[in-house]
Order: sequence, then structure tokens, then C-alpha cells
Amino acid sequence: MKILYHHRTRSKDGQYVHIEEMIDALREQGHEVIIVAPKAAEETPFGSDAGAVAWLKRHLPKWFYELMEFGYTLVAYRALMRAIATHKPDVLYERYNLFLPAGIWAARRHRLPMLLEINAPIMEERSRYDGLSLKSLARWSQGYAWRNADKVLPVTKVLGDIVASYGVQQDRIVVIPNGINWSRFADAPDTQAAKRALGLEGQLVLGFTGFVRDWHGLDKVIAMMAGDPPDARRHLLVVGDGPAREALEQQARELGIADRVTFTGIVGRDDVARHVAAFDIALQPAVVAYASPLKLFEYLALGKAIVGPAQPNIEEILRPDYNAVLFDPKDPYGLAQAVQRLCDDSALRSLVADNARRTIDEQNLTWHANAHRAVSLFEGLLRRA
Repeated sequence: MKILYHHRTRSKDGQYVHIEEMIDALREQGHEVIIVAPKAAEETPFGSDAGAVAWLKRHLPKWFYELMEFGYTLVAYRALMRAIATHKPDVLYERYNLFLPAGIWAARRHRLPMLLEINAPIMEERSRYDGLSLKSLARWSQGYAWRNADKVLPVTKVLGDIVASYGVQQDRIVVIPNGINWSRFADAPDTQAAKRALGLEGQLVLGFTGFVRDWHGLDKVIAMMAGDPPDARRHLLVVGDGPAREALEQQARELGIADRVTFTGIVGRDDVARHVAAFDIALQPAVVAYASPLKLFEYLALGKAIVGPAQPNIEEILRPDYNAVLFDPKDPYGLAQAVQRLCDDSALRSLVADNARRTIDEQNLTWHANAHRAVSLFEGLLRRA
């Protein structure tokens, strides 16, 4: 099958992992994938932000920046039309973005079956966290894209309900969560070897990976560790960076446990597994209600004892005391208490860790499987056409 893959993502972060893994999985299965995307996306290293685009977003008036985003639709549409004329694709796969109806226009013009992958309700997300000026245009563009794709692929059932609230029929909504690529974990060391490599031998490692924000609640974990006796062996390993890092490091210094908290900074994708392999307890703290966190699947693949919030999107994957210990996200001390429970109960820690790795196969949570699902949907659409 010849698949035209369209996205507007410039930053090289977690969202780009999804893009790259899906493309690789489709190609490994023998499909030809033609990519239409900003050139900068292919040229920047992993961990980079959106560069000049991020600067414009910070400094331009919101209404002007949003008009520029919508104006990019014409650029994207022309690029899609050129690619269609040159490559004659069978289908179109698009990663949803706000103010971007170009894929819908191109698919309609050439009668291409179209799948629209949705990772977030971006209109609502940006209204809440960044603010939106052109809300009516944003709501129209989001609803227009969601209602006019042949199938929409939200990453959680919770997100699927939001999609349905825009008038999308249930039979056009197919939930496909994030996944893992087994090959990225094939060479991961065992826990003890990973600890030795990082100088953490003999420690009980509490681990977090990703972009660290204030609302993740790691301050509660540091405060909990500060109450440990002098000979305590708990160590917090944060694989990543983020705006909360400086405050957390300052907190650890003030509490006298700076030597028991390590921030690695940004780590390349190929090095993440060897760091996460050192975790005894993997932290999936606060998470937005509709997300399918990538770190969660990495924790599962490496067989880690996971602590996560008991909320619907997380409970689509995790079961309490089977493959995770869950806590009430409304309880400000819930995360720390769940961590303490796993620290105190080695049998429970082993049980949920063993079941975590099984979960990947039980629920078929791989990019390879996701690519198969997408192709099966395309085949059904092509048959109907």
C-alpha cells in the first residue's frame, strides 16, 4: 500500500516518537510511506523544540500567530497536492493539529480514504494552558477535521468521548493507544547492571522519565524521602528535564538529600531504556485526563513496578495491584503513599513488575500492532470505495 503521511509537528519530543515509530512500523510491513511535513522536523535533533516557530508563538500577538497557523494550511495543501500528483498514494494518514484542514481538503479532492490520528483535543488544551484568541475559528477547524475524516483514531476512550461530543459517529471512532517498539528494549540491561552503570548499585531507585512539570508531584516524593533514616537507600532518578527541575533540585538541597536525587537532563531515545532499566519503582504521576503517556508503555515493556493515578484513561491500561499500584489523584499525598507501599512490600513490587511486562502482549501494545490496525482500517475503506 502507498500511504501519504501528513503532519505539522516541528519539535522533536514525545509527539515525534509516535510519528517516527508509526512510519517505521508501516515501512517494516512493506508499505511505501511518503511524508509531507515541515522540513525542520527532519533536520533537528531529538529533544529540540519548534525553533523559530516556538519563538514566534511566544512573542507574537495570539490572534496574529493563530492566523499564521491557519495560513499554513495553504502551504500544507499545496505540498499535499504535489505529493499526490507525484506519488499517486492509495490513502492519507494525518496526525491531527489545530487550524489544519489541508488534509481533509486534499483527501476530498482526490477521494483518498483518510485516517486522522488524534492525540489531544488541541482547541481545549490550548485554551486552558496557552490561551486562544480566535476561539471560534479554532473550534470550527477542530470539528471540521474530526467530522470529515473517514476514521478518527483517538489514543484513549476518554479522548474518543470528546471526539464524539463534536458530532463524530461512534462507528468512525477507533481507539488506538500508544505502544512500544520491542527493538528499542532488546539490549536493555537488567536492573542490577543498569544500576551499576549509573552508580546506583545497592539503591532502591524511584524513577521518572519525561518532561518534568510542577503538577507532576515529584516534590511530594522528595519530601517523603527526606523523612528517611540516615542509612536509607532510596534514590530518585529523573530521566529528563523540564521547568520544575530547578525547584526540585533546590528542594532536595534544602532538605539535605541532594545526593539522593539525580536529574540526567535530556537523554537520547536510544539511551532511555538503559536508564529506565535501573528503576525499581516507575512513577507515572499526574497526567491529563485524555492522554496516553508514552512513558507508561516504556515502563511496562521493561517490567517495572508502576505507580499511577486511578483515573479512566490510565485504567484503560493499568489494573490496581495487578500491573500497577494506583492512587487517588485528588489526594495530594496519594502518590507518595503509593510509592511508600511499594517500597515496603517487595512481594507486591515483584508481582506488579512481572505483570507489567505481560501487559504489552496481553493488550498488543506495540507500534507494529498499531500499524496493522491502521492498514486494516484503510483496507476496509478501500473495499467500500
